Amino acid sequence: MARKVLVVDDEKLIVKGIRFSLEQDGMEVDCAYDGQEALDLATANKYDMILLDVMLPKLDGFEVCQSIREFSNVPIVMLTAKGDDMDKILGLEYGADDYITKPFNILEVKARIKAIMRRASLGQPVGSDHRADENLIIDGDLELDKNNRRLTIHDIEYNLTSKEFEMLLLLVTNKKQVFSREDLLHRIWGEDYPGDERTVDVHVRRLREKIEPNPKEPKYVHTKWGVGYYYM
Repeated sequence: MARKVLVVDDEKLIVKGIRFSLEQDGMEVDCAYDGQEALDLATANKYDMILLDVMLPKLDGFEVCQSIREFSNVPIVMLTAKGDDMDKILGLEYGADDYITKPFNILEVKARIKAIMRRASLGQPVGSDHRADENLIIDGDLELDKNNRRLTIHDIEYNLTSKEFEMLLLLVTNKKQVFSREDLLHRIWGEDYPGDERTVDVHVRRLREKIEPNPKEPKYVHTKWGVGYYYM
C-alpha cells in the first residue's frame, strides 16, 4: 500500500514541487494551503507523514500541530525559515517530530521523510529483558506495544509522538544504561540530522510532562547530570 503524505504550505509552487517528487516515488500526496484546510484533512484522513509549514493563513503551523496531537501521533515535520531557531524549538514543543529549514533540497526532504517513516514503522531494533512477547514490552506498570506504537501506564494510554515513543522505547529496552544527548540524537534522529542536542532536551521535557506523575521528580526518565538520560 502506498504511503500517504499531507503537504501543507501556502506557497503553491513549493507544494507542487514536493508533491511531484513524492509521487514519483510512489507516494500518495494530499495538499493544503492554509491551516484550517490542513487540520480538516488530518482529521478526516490517516497519513503516514505530515509536512507542515509554520507560516500559514487562518491557523499557523504551531496551532495545527498542537490540534493534531490531540488525536494523532502521526509524524509531523515542520518547515521553518532558515536560521530561525525559535521556530524549530516551538515546533518541537507543540509536538512536531522534526523540522526542515527553507530553502531546502528536495532530495534531502525525501531522504528525511523515508528515514522517519522507516523508523516509525519498524521501531527501535533493540532487545529487552522485559518482553512478554516480541512486540510487547512490559516493565512494572508500564507497557509499550511496538506494533501499534502505544504506551500504557496503569492501564491508561498516553498519546506519544513518533520521536517520543522511539526515545522511550530505546531507554526502556536498555534499562539503567545512560545515553548521552548526542547518542540519543544520532540513534533517534539519525547520523545526518542537522539539529542540535537541544532537540533531545525538548523531547525529554515533553515526554516527562506527559507520563511522569511529577515531571520535576521523574519516576521513569532520569537525568545523569553532565552525562545524559536513562530509564529506571
